[in-house]
Amino acid sequence: MNSLPKIKSLISIDSFLHDRQHMLDVLVENIDGLIYCTLYDDYWTMIFASVGCKELTGYNREDLIFNQLISYEEITFEADRQMVRDKINHAVELGERFEIEYRIRRADGVVIWVSERGNPIFDEHGEVQAIEGIIQNITTRKHIEQSLREAEGRYRSIFENAIEGIFQSTRSGLYLMVNPALARMYGYSSPQELMGVLNNINEQLYVDKARRAEFVQAIENSHNVQNFESLVYKKDGSTIWISENARAVTDEAGNLLYYEGTVEDITSRKSYEVQLEYQATHDTLTGLPNRCMLNDRLLQCINFATRYKNKMAVAFLDLDQFKLINDSMGHEVGDQLLLIMSQRLSACVREVDTVVRIGGDEFVILISNIDSIHDIMSSMKRILESVSEPCEIHGLNYLVTCSIGISLYPDDGADPTVLLKNADSAMYEAKKAGRNNYQVYTQALNEALAERVMLEYKLRQALENEEFILHYQPKVDFSTGLICGAEALIRWQPQGEAIIEPMRFIEIAEETGLIEKIGEWVLLNACKKAKLLKDKTGTSIPIAVNVSARQFKQARLPHIVKNILAETGLPAECLELEITESTLIDDAPKFIDTLHVLKTLGVKLAIDDFGTGYSNLAYLKDFPIDRLKIDKAFVMNLENDPTNLAILKAVVVLAHSLDKKVVAEGVETQYQHDFLKSIVCDEMQGHFFSRPLPEHEFETLIFKQFQS
Repeated sequence: MNSLPKIKSLISIDSFLHDRQHMLDVLVENIDGLIYCTLYDDYWTMIFASVGCKELTGYNREDLIFNQLISYEEITFEADRQMVRDKINHAVELGERFEIEYRIRRADGVVIWVSERGNPIFDEHGEVQAIEGIIQNITTRKHIEQSLREAEGRYRSIFENAIEGIFQSTRSGLYLMVNPALARMYGYSSPQELMGVLNNINEQLYVDKARRAEFVQAIENSHNVQNFESLVYKKDGSTIWISENARAVTDEAGNLLYYEGTVEDITSRKSYEVQLEYQATHDTLTGLPNRCMLNDRLLQCINFATRYKNKMAVAFLDLDQFKLINDSMGHEVGDQLLLIMSQRLSACVREVDTVVRIGGDEFVILISNIDSIHDIMSSMKRILESVSEPCEIHGLNYLVTCSIGISLYPDDGADPTVLLKNADSAMYEAKKAGRNNYQVYTQALNEALAERVMLEYKLRQALENEEFILHYQPKVDFSTGLICGAEALIRWQPQGEAIIEPMRFIEIAEETGLIEKIGEWVLLNACKKAKLLKDKTGTSIPIAVNVSARQFKQARLPHIVKNILAETGLPAECLELEITESTLIDDAPKFIDTLHVLKTLGVKLAIDDFGTGYSNLAYLKDFPIDRLKIDKAFVMNLENDPTNLAILKAVVVLAHSLDKKVVAEGVETQYQHDFLKSIVCDEMQGHFFSRPLPEHEFETLIFKQFQS
């Protein structure tokens, strides 16, 4: 009876041991890898292998147990076998566990990495009997590690060989790491030297100590900075400009660990920017401020005058003879002249004043801190005197004067544009007043200029609106007393307004270039009128048309004349072209060539206003002209100026000796008529016979003559 509990107890223990063995077997079978046991003999004969053998090695475990097909050492990668044996033997000698990584060649020939962990098994005498352990596939991990090593190598190479500086630094201003490029940039031989010497960025690096604080503040505000530019010291004390891009690096809790970023040396770019800025705001030739800077300087002067309740002046200056010298002597001489003038102008003003070259031979002088116009008179006189002194260039002396227009702030304008415009207008008046002087802007001048601008605007529309008309002033033959021709004179009749005389708009037309189209219109309509008169009277009545200097310089003038004659059907001898004598001044040989080309067309040619221009009498014999028209200045005062009598006689004799007819303009009195007839002047034109007549009145006068 007493043995029954003992038997039950033994059955229970046996069941427990059986369950535990089953649990261990399941655990071994499910472990990822090969659990093994080998004898510690020369061949490491395997006496146990778990089912993981197949997955790891590609061999069945029966193939490896007792080395039936192949031993485990044989599938160990040959290059690793000795290393594996040495490490295991060493661990056995020490009686320690071992862990080793090596390669094996699977049954399919694929080489994989494995990790083996194990320990020796000793008998009761302390002798090693076997080795047991686990072998697992670590190929994936090895590949990852290899990739990481390669990536680290690449990044290390980038770090070491980067052109830009790379750094890590603490918030307090201590470098934790720098690359060689940053060390070189700052003038140090190595990163170690830089970090050893430059141990306080705040105090040792930035020229402006506040920049480091701004750098830190910028990162704290947005966690990064971009293109943060600063002037910094190099090791030798010189300075360079740098641009930093950096960010804050924090831990998982958001605590700052360090700053890291890149540094670029932008000294060359900064120098280039300074150079570009200078070039953009200064004249290349003279070094003076240019047009781009003018507005800024002018605004500063206006603000200063406003703040201190005084005045400032704008002086617009133009060199009078510069174009002639530049064109005739070449741009090198012209440039030297401009340099000399810029130096003289700068020497004539105070340091607080500004001399600006706005282009060509034009300068603007800004004069600050004045109480009235009288304060700048002495400066203007000094400038006029200085400019007019001879300039020696390449051994030759050149004389140049200038014309100056002046406007005052706030009297003549409250903003830069108005002040400059008004000073320019005053300079234009100085030109008209004879040059080598200065003129002050006035309201009357402004009104005249406003009228001129309005006239120019209307003039541009006049042709399109058909507002031009022609009047005709008859020319009379002294010998017969009959009309022998006429001069076509343009008039401007805006709709609903009074007639505008040529003296008010011809100069504007010349300056704007409109004279070319207007002149062509006059030529066409005069030819139409001459053709009509010829058709109705059966007689040629030549019509004279004035050709402006600008028209005459057109290379296509002969072509225009030829086309108009063809279009109107007018015989060439019925057209007379009058060319003002002053046209000759620019290029006499070219003037003569053009006259000859026109003459080949068959038209009549006349020199208008003879005696008031600059013609060289030596050229007169070469002019293929038919008539000389004596300017009315020699006729209108004959009664009171005996000198004119002699001049008129001489001109008539000269013209007749060259086989040219003489026409006297401005004949208004009987005395003038009789004297001119007595010296055998050929034709006359003036109010004594008839004023310029509208078309219908002129036609009536012509038809009356032919009917009588």
